[in-house]
Amino acid sequence: MSKMHQRPDSLSIPADPISPIPPSPDTHSQTGSLRPESLLHNQDKKPPLPEIVQVGDPVLHEPAQEVEPGEIRSDRIQKIIDDMIKVMRKAPGVGLAAPQIGIPLQIIVLEDTKEYISYHQEDVTKAQDRCPFDLLVILNPKLEKKGNRTALFFEGCLSVDGFGAVVERHLQVEVTGLDRNGKPIKVDASGWQARILQHECDHLDGTVYVDKMVPRTFRTAQNSNQPLAFGCPKLGVR
Repeated sequence: MSKMHQRPDSLSIPADPISPIPPSPDTHSQTGSLRPESLLHNQDKKPPLPEIVQVGDPVLHEPAQEVEPGEIRSDRIQKIIDDMIKVMRKAPGVGLAAPQIGIPLQIIVLEDTKEYISYHQEDVTKAQDRCPFDLLVILNPKLEKKGNRTALFFEGCLSVDGFGAVVERHLQVEVTGLDRNGKPIKVDASGWQARILQHECDHLDGTVYVDKMVPRTFRTAQNSNQPLAFGCPKLGVR
């Protein structure tokens, strides 16, 4: 098999560097008092989205709690879900678990689009069996691995920003849980979608991908196209 080059941040689409926003001119008068128009502007300002928690924070390394079914439709849980979707899309990424925004609850969101897939080489996405799928919101997910076939590919994580490593994942999984309306949901997934589901469900167990990575494959995004070390398993389906 020829060596497949790919970015290690396969679960998080690279985004442009975040630039600081310069302060608006004339926000304050020369005496330092806030102008009335600035006060009005601040009142209309939407609350900021949660930050993505980075590896090392205890919330990423401890099991998350189940969401009480009777609470799913509450304003609190619905806002958490909405925030997760916005954070995932803003990053942008193809999956996010509630612990990644500092909330130890069993909620995951995932979505892959034609646009995201187009950022990668066609031969790579074909080998990954990566196809677009609509937004999924799953609460209290239970994942069951199907069959014995696995694949080795690089993956990354929004909570391990700028790095990636090879992880072995099952090719097929079944996930059951509840949707954002509290209704039962079942997802039969294969290929890259199955990998995303395994990655996000791991977060709910307090596991990040580096806990499962193949030794000597961890690297920076800048070194993503460097050859694997001698003795490392080849990428692809096993």
